[in-house]
Amino acid sequence: MKPRTLPRTLYDKIIDSHTVKTLDDDGHVLLYIDRHIINEYTSPQAFSGLRDQNREVWRPATTLAVVDHVNSTEPERVNFSPDESGANQMKYLAENCEKYGIELFDLLDKRQGIEHVVAPEQGLVLPGMVIAAGDSHTTTYGALGAFGFGIGTSEIEHLLATQTLVYKRLKTMRVSINGALGFGVTSKDLIMAVIQMIGSSGATGFVMEFTGSTISSLSVEARMTICNMAVEAGARGAYMAPDDKVFDYLQGKPRAPEGPLWAKAVEAWRELKSDNDAQFDMQVDLDASTIEPMVSWGISPDQSSGISGVVPSAEQLATYHEKTAIEKAQKYMDLSAGTRFADITITHAFIGSCTNSRIEDLRQVAEVLKGRHVAKGVRAILVPGSSLVRQQAEEEGLADIFTAAGFEWRQSGCSLCLAMNDDVLRPGERCASSTNRNFEGRQGAGARTHLMSPAMVAAAAVTGHLTDVRKLVRGE
Repeated sequence: MKPRTLPRTLYDKIIDSHTVKTLDDDGHVLLYIDRHIINEYTSPQAFSGLRDQNREVWRPATTLAVVDHVNSTEPERVNFSPDESGANQMKYLAENCEKYGIELFDLLDKRQGIEHVVAPEQGLVLPGMVIAAGDSHTTTYGALGAFGFGIGTSEIEHLLATQTLVYKRLKTMRVSINGALGFGVTSKDLIMAVIQMIGSSGATGFVMEFTGSTISSLSVEARMTICNMAVEAGARGAYMAPDDKVFDYLQGKPRAPEGPLWAKAVEAWRELKSDNDAQFDMQVDLDASTIEPMVSWGISPDQSSGISGVVPSAEQLATYHEKTAIEKAQKYMDLSAGTRFADITITHAFIGSCTNSRIEDLRQVAEVLKGRHVAKGVRAILVPGSSLVRQQAEEEGLADIFTAAGFEWRQSGCSLCLAMNDDVLRPGERCASSTNRNFEGRQGAGARTHLMSPAMVAAAAVTGHLTDVRKLVRGE
C-alpha cells in the first residue's frame, strides 16, 4: 500500500519532480532544468567561463539562443547593432553557438524576436517544464503551466555545463482573482493592480500562483502578461495551472509533441494543478470588477493608480519611507500632488516588449487606432515581439492601420523597453509605454515612463496625453 502524501501545490509538484538531490535542510536542492534560453546580452561572461575551464555544454539541444536586447529595430531589418559593444555581443553569441552546437535565431532568421515571445510561439515551453534564462521576465512561461525564473551569469555558466542549478525553494502565494473585467480593462491592468496592492517587494521570497474565474477567462497571451510582470512585485516565479486554452494554444506549434505523444502529453498535463487542500503561505484576493485601466505615475511599477485618479500626496501616507519614496518619484517625474492623470501630456508612445507585443495586443491597439491619428508632437513607435508576430500583423492588415495612424512600424526586438539599443529617449521626454518597468532612466537617462496597457498607450498617442481608453472609444 502506497503511503499517503501530503497535499501539494503545483509549485511543489514541479520542483519535487525536478529535484536531483536535496542539499540541506534550508530548502536548497540541485534542480534539473528542462529548457534554457540565452541572449546576446547576459551570456558572454558565461561562455567565457566555459572556454577558460575548457568545458563543454552538457545538453546543447535543450538551449535556444536569440538576439533581442541590443539589436536595431529599424523598419528595414539590418543584421547589426547600433554600437560596437552590442555588435561584439552578437558576434560572440554566434561564435559560441557554432562552437557548442546551440540553435540560434539570429537577426535574419524569420523566427527572430524577444525570447519570451519566441519560446512560447515555437512550442518550446510546455506544461510541467522548469525553464531558466538570464532575464528576470522568464516568469512569463508560468502562463503555460511551466515554471520559469531568471538567473545570473555564473548560474548560466553552471547550467550550460551541467543542466542543473542550485536552487532554494520559495514560499507560496496564491493570488485569487474573480469577477468580470470591465470594458477596456485588460490583463495588464490586472497585474498592475496586484502590484499596486501588495507593493514592489510584496512577493519577495515567494512564487505566485494565479487562480480564479478571471484568470480562467483570459487568453493564454493575456495570462503571459500577468506572469511576466509578477517579478515586478518581487516574485521569482509565477504560474497558472494549464487548461484547455493552453493545450489549444500549444497544439500544432513547431516544437510541440505530435500524434500519440500529443495525446499522452495532454493526459499528463491535466494533472498539473495544486491539490484542493494544498496550503499556501500567503493569500491575496482581488475583485476584477473593481479595476479600471491603470497608469503608473512614479518610478516603480507599484506607484500606479486607475486612470481616473490623481498623483498622490506624500502627506497622506503613514511612514517616512512611503513619503520619501513618493517625493523622490514626483521630483523625477516632474509631477505635483493632485495632478489629474488625464492632464499629463506625453512626447512619446511606445508599444512593445516581452510584456505586451503579441498579436492579441496588436489587435487591441488596431481597434483604438482605426480612423484616428497620432497627436501632433508625439512620436509613436510600435515594435512587434517577434518576426512572426510582425508577419501575422501584416497579413491581417493591422500594420496598415498602424502606419495610417502615424505609428512607426518596426522590426522585432526589446527596443525602447530598456534603451540598450538605438531606441532611446532624451532627458525630460515623457513616454506612455506598454512595457514592464518605469525605473529612473529605464528608457533613457532622465526620461519619464508611464506604464499602461497597449490600448491605453494607443489612446494616449492619439490625444497627446494620458487618456481613459474607455471614454475615447465610447466617444465620451
